[in-house]
Amino acid sequence: MQLTEWIFCPVCGNKTRDRLREDTILINYPLYCPKCKQETLISAKELHITVITEPDAEPQSR
Repeated sequence: MQLTEWIFCPVCGNKTRDRLREDTILINYPLYCPKCKQETLISAKELHITVITEPDAEPQSR
């Protein structure tokens, strides 16, 4: 039997609607939290989740 774990929201810490198996690999997955209504970009491999932070856009000078 495969080991599964719930994915927790990195913003508020509550359970999301998604679960991971130990053989699941996610790359640039948009994780949505129904409680705080935030969407976060994550990557996951072997039940280890990392949050991907996108760099802010720099203002263009004219």
